[in-house]
Parts: sequence; structure tokens; C-alpha cells
Amino acid sequence: MRYFILISLLFAAISFSFAQDVAETPPSDSAFTVCADPADLPFSNKELEGFENKIAAIVTEGLNVKLKFYWWPNQRGLVRNTLNMNLCHVLIGVPTDYDLVLTTKPYYRTTYVLTYRLDQKIDIKSLDDPILKKLRIGMHVNAPPSEILTQNGLMDNVVGYSPFYDPESHPEDYPGKIVEDLLSGKLDVVIVWGPVAGYFVAKKNAPLRIIPIESSNTVIPMAFNFSMGVRKEHKDLKQKLEKILDEKKSEIVKVLEEYGVPLLEIPPSASIDSKDTDQGHKHPQD
Repeated sequence: MRYFILISLLFAAISFSFAQDVAETPPSDSAFTVCADPADLPFSNKELEGFENKIAAIVTEGLNVKLKFYWWPNQRGLVRNTLNMNLCHVLIGVPTDYDLVLTTKPYYRTTYVLTYRLDQKIDIKSLDDPILKKLRIGMHVNAPPSEILTQNGLMDNVVGYSPFYDPESHPEDYPGKIVEDLLSGKLDVVIVWGPVAGYFVAKKNAPLRIIPIESSNTVIPMAFNFSMGVRKEHKDLKQKLEKILDEKKSEIVKVLEEYGVPLLEIPPSASIDSKDTDQGHKHPQD
């Protein structure tokens, strides 16, 4: 799960009936159960190839229990159909201000990026660069950078990609397609969530230049802090996880770096403590 006004939770609504069918099987006390998407690289998959799979293993080692995954797509209704149905203990990688869960203090911060091929004879520094008016720009629809592109009169240059991914009914809409189209020459520039672009560079040796997008507009932020999310009544588990996040910080950062996640410094005020209330941005997914 990630900042789903960005990429992952802007998915289609999901049926509630399945969760009702499996609600009688709560997570075991002898294992640490993580809810994760079964097909959402670079974040997670059933083959345990995502960086959230690796971070889950690090955290579970700190808890000294067995790791289990409960697979559920990152779609609207995620929290209602997983944590709130007592089907797992934690969601890895939720926005720190995500008001549907109790979040730990943030353990990494990342951002949207502007990406283009190294062999292109262009040098773009920001979304205000005039050259963008001459280029084909790929972007997932309704992502925060679209507001800036609209203000800059660039939306006619945008090739929109769906943020909705269903591997069974729409396998062509997989998250990395936008980057693959950039590499094939169908697009000149891509504006995409940083971990997606970084994964292609770090794990697939893609010849890409990645430029973090900066925004001084607090209404349209480009960078976000990430935490782990538990049920709101599980304050003891939150504290245990925060202790492990401190103890395993270097291991977790190493995983993120290995996957090419563009890491930004977490503001000191965000690192002091996480909220225990329902404050923060409102999200439409539950």
C-alpha cells in the first residue's frame, strides 16, 4: 500500500463479500501477518520480490516470529477489508497522515519524479521547463503533478495512463507500462511516482535520468512520508514497530536504496512522533 492519492489506491471499488467470507480467520498470534498486494512491483508480489516484502521480513525478524502474508489488491476498501476485518496485523508503506489507520512515525520519504532516457538530447530541470511544450509527456491520470501541468498549459501534451490495475481483467495497465513506453520511444518524458522509475534503473538497468519534482505549493505536494499502519486500537503494536524501525533503520534504508527508491530527508517534526488521532488528509478509498 502507498500514497493512494498518488498511485496505488486510486483503483476500482472492490466487492465486500469476499472479506466477509474470510473474516473468521484472524491472524495467528504466533505469526506476523502483513497485508500486501499480490502483483504490484516494485512494492510487493506473491514471489516476495518487492521492497515491501523485504521490509516486512526485516520487521518480522525484529519481532522474532514467523512472517505470513495475506494477499489483497491495493484497491478502494483496502483497510475495511483487511485490517478492520482482523485479517492481518499491519499494512507496510502507508502515508503517515493516512487517517484510516494508526500510523507509526515515518521511516522514509519519497517523491514524484520527471524521467527521460539518457540518450535524449534534452536537459530538463523542472516542470516549468519550456521544452516540455514540445514533448510527449506520459503520466498516470489525476496524479498530483497534473495540477502543475494544467497551470503550465501542458495537458494537451499529456498521454494519460490508467492508475487502475487489475491483472486479471486489464493486464495491459500494469504500473510499469508507462516507463516501458518511455524506453521504447513512445514517450519523450514520463512523470511518475519515484519508486516506480527507480525500480527500472536499479533492478532493470534502464538508461534513465531521474529528477525529483520539487513543489513549494503546500496544496499540491509532490513528496510524502511513509509509515506502517495498524488498527487504531493497536497502540502497543505501533510502539513495538517503531522500536524495530529505529533498530533496523540501516537495513531498511539499504533495501530502499537497492530498489532505487528516491529518498528524501524526513522533516524533523515528522520524525518526533506519529499521530494517534483521525487528523490528516481525507482519502476516498474506504
